Amino acid sequence: MKLATLKDGTRDGELVVVSGDLSRCANVRDMVTTLQGALDEWESMAAPLRDIYHALNAGEVDETEPFDQARAMSPLPRAYQWADGSAYVNHVELLRKARDSELPESFWTDPLMYQGGSDGFLGPRDDIRLASEEWGIDFEAEVAIVTDDVPMGTTATGAGAHIKLIMLANDVSLRRLVPRELAKGFGFFQSKPASAFSPVAVTPEELGDAWDGGMIHLPLVTHLNNKLFGRVDCHVDMTFDFAALIAHAAKTRALCSGTIIGSGTVSNRDRSKGSSCIAERRMLEKLEHGAAQTPFMRYGDHVRIEMLDRNGKSIFGAIDQHVREYKPRR
Repeated sequence: MKLATLKDGTRDGELVVVSGDLSRCANVRDMVTTLQGALDEWESMAAPLRDIYHALNAGEVDETEPFDQARAMSPLPRAYQWADGSAYVNHVELLRKARDSELPESFWTDPLMYQGGSDGFLGPRDDIRLASEEWGIDFEAEVAIVTDDVPMGTTATGAGAHIKLIMLANDVSLRRLVPRELAKGFGFFQSKPASAFSPVAVTPEELGDAWDGGMIHLPLVTHLNNKLFGRVDCHVDMTFDFAALIAHAAKTRALCSGTIIGSGTVSNRDRSKGSSCIAERRMLEKLEHGAAQTPFMRYGDHVRIEMLDRNGKSIFGAIDQHVREYKPRR
């Protein structure tokens, strides 16, 4: 099943069911108006929504419209919780190595995770508006999952059952603001502006055998300014799968329905796969050449993040964003 949220002038948009080929959608306003509403009652809502999905794919829904990805908000335009992990320890190790910082052994056994701003996400085609190019504007191509209610103390063994939806993410980062924030010992805030998610969120069964219950066995494809930047395999070098990330997040607190958990930047040790963020490429350049060569994003730059199935069809639609100047109101 594929679900999306369309812009309708409200903060939370209108939930629609999207056809498997992303060509058409059907509103379900007589049943539920928002994705959060559906997640809050997932046990009773999933089956009727799935029935509409199957009918839509069979051409048996009378009232449909073309699915316009430009009208899509993030599937959850705002969420009760957005927690981003760092499941690819290879990525963390690389960034620390480049600045001559030792990687603690615990990083291989205990996930890193930060709590991001969830009060408002960018739509997948919304511009990334920032007041300065000097902040080190970067994208981070990721996979994310959405849970139902997760009890405190849930273990990795049972956590996979709480994964209800999967989507892609662009966790925008301002790299030159990161060091001074981390130096304070209290984590990210200014260096993590609004993230964006793919036009469509899908249920796990939609991925078929590409989903193993905790990770996706497909590449995540990123283009920067229309040039291939990375085609990175999501299952390779993923130290912590999503079940492990959920268990980590739920160790001391319950997670409410609609909690989003990200994988962190998808990264492979095989450098021929490219990268899913500029910072990683810069670190590789520094290690090889002594200095970074790839600049961070400037106004007008364009990033596209997408995942294709084994037949070359887009699964989630594309995150497709430009960086633009933001001029604060005086």
